[in-house]
Amino acid sequence: MNKAPLTEHLVEARNRIVISLIVILAAFSGCFYFSEDIFLLLNLPLHYTSKFSLEAPYFSFVPGALFDYKLAVLRPAEALWTHMKIAFLSAFIISSPIIFYEIWKFIAPGLMPKERKYALPFVLTTSSLFMIGSSFCFLIVLPFAMNFLLTYKMENLQTNWTLGYYIDFCLKFILAFGVVFELPVVTVFLTKLGIVTPDFLAKHRKYAVLIAFVLAALLTPTPDAFNQTLMAVPIIILYEVGILASRILNKKKKPKEEKEEKEEKEEKEEKEEKE
Repeated sequence: MNKAPLTEHLVEARNRIVISLIVILAAFSGCFYFSEDIFLLLNLPLHYTSKFSLEAPYFSFVPGALFDYKLAVLRPAEALWTHMKIAFLSAFIISSPIIFYEIWKFIAPGLMPKERKYALPFVLTTSSLFMIGSSFCFLIVLPFAMNFLLTYKMENLQTNWTLGYYIDFCLKFILAFGVVFELPVVTVFLTKLGIVTPDFLAKHRKYAVLIAFVLAALLTPTPDAFNQTLMAVPIIILYEVGILASRILNKKKKPKEEKEEKEEKEEKEEKEEKE
């Protein structure tokens, strides 16, 4: 690995963070302009619920429990801050490919030349999984969760949700699912580094299930078991996907490939010794 001084690593990290922040701020300005349209989109889980069918269209939105419900605003600046939160999360999602690319550029110097060719697959995979996780939450989890929460033993209660609380609930859920869907990438990365093996992960599956529910409890914005289960189940599935991907990508290398990698490593160590 490249043994650069600590100060150089800190400067490199700062540069990558600055570039990422500039991109996010640029995206934020555009997203804030369209924040009202994004807000109306985020209102879909409140007013509609998702419906699956065996006939076309196989997936659709139908009016939910609070189809005509309007969110309450209790503080003077609540609407402004809410639109800023919406714009910021939208900007973060849009900027995610560049953010993941900057992360890769930061860790790339510590990798072998052969491993650096994975830059494009890394950026595409992490960005796609983040987008898929966020979309899965918005299209499937949130409408289902809202429909359940707004109809469960609510006969003698009055619903009075505020704008800030509802948007915070949605944004935290969407962001959490986007992060959780990166689990297969993390799993493959750890196995590539030799920290864990696919067999080790499979053997300790029962502990992974427990950790999945603990993570779900920490990441979900509400303490109820229902919403925690909605997140824990995808985590467990993604854990299995990570094991499968690790088995495929970490098959026993051919002798020629092992020899090339060994020579490459020795050459790199010689250069480091000379420096």
